[in-house]
Amino acid sequence: MPPWGYVTIPVESPSFSEVEDERYAQAAEKATETLEAHRQNINSPGISAAVAIEGKLVWAGGAGWADIEADKPVSKQTQFRIGSTSKALTSTLLARLVQGNTLGLDTPLGTFDVGNLNPNWKTITARQLASHMAGLPHYGDSTEWTGLYRFMTLDTRYENVLDAVHLFDDSEQLFAPGEDFSYSSLGTVLLSAVIQEAGNAPYQELMQTEVFTPLGMEQTYPELPIGEATADMARFYWRSDESKPIVRPWRNVDLSHRLAGGGFISTPSDLVKLGQGFLNDEFISSEVRNQFWTVQTLNNGEENEQHYAIGWRVPAYDYGEGIGELMIANHGGVSRGSQSWLMVIPQYNMAVAVNINAKTENFWDFGSVSTELARTFIKAQQQFQPK
Repeated sequence: MPPWGYVTIPVESPSFSEVEDERYAQAAEKATETLEAHRQNINSPGISAAVAIEGKLVWAGGAGWADIEADKPVSKQTQFRIGSTSKALTSTLLARLVQGNTLGLDTPLGTFDVGNLNPNWKTITARQLASHMAGLPHYGDSTEWTGLYRFMTLDTRYENVLDAVHLFDDSEQLFAPGEDFSYSSLGTVLLSAVIQEAGNAPYQELMQTEVFTPLGMEQTYPELPIGEATADMARFYWRSDESKPIVRPWRNVDLSHRLAGGGFISTPSDLVKLGQGFLNDEFISSEVRNQFWTVQTLNNGEENEQHYAIGWRVPAYDYGEGIGELMIANHGGVSRGSQSWLMVIPQYNMAVAVNINAKTENFWDFGSVSTELARTFIKAQQQFQPK
């Protein structure tokens, strides 16, 4: 028997596979088997994935449980916390506003009311916030004690992103803007308040009208307040030993204070729509896309250490014989009882997303399955594309 409060992940696991393009039926079968094997290997209650190519969803699949106690399998509609993959969502909104000349990447924050809340913020730019080179602290580095307390209790609702900014607007800077790189979700929260002021509408409304609605992302939005949940929301789990299939439900939390940087819920099928949207010249021009997928440099001209662009990481990855090295625009996310991964492969006009409702100590122990899924669908694509 598992300890009190824990449940055992059932040995027999349901799975689903929805093929939207029959040319990929064989790849989909292999991908579903890959997902189930990976779920068992990392002892996650559930796992879900999707692949989109040439602007269309071609496959969605998953295995395991959205809610073990309720005997509820993972489905295409199951929503997960996506953690810092939310930064790719915010980057997409920023790209839309830059494209529409609503907000400039290099406009100093001192031109906005929110930029004057802290004297050290006046010369910071949206570019620096989105590339983690502004000197903003991450959660645990904040020196504003009230906000630091709220970051730990996770029990307060912030409907206005500006209210979340007030949790750290008295905190000290880590360094002068552009002098170094330091990953900061609080920087993305500040960016959302800049976006809100520049766009003259609530950040959430701008996200809906500029990104979610145009891309048909109907399952993506801020997580509901504590005590409320959508019908498709997964249950999130914690485990003390990830080598064993024993988990317990995660405590209730409110992540609205980090919305732009880590507070959205979504599905893999919606996330690949975002990836495909970023590749669509009619949605984001090639000029803007190239800006957002270029590794940013520090004041001394050196590229930052994480190959971080503007809301995306853009490393090169070798996919082996027959495929070779590819540039991958990606963002992962870790949240309470969940992990998320979205990657876009421009050379194959492909997007791949994977989500689970648990956490692995090493993120790539979870995320590595995405490379096998991508390989499977790239090889299938190569078979019927003109040489």
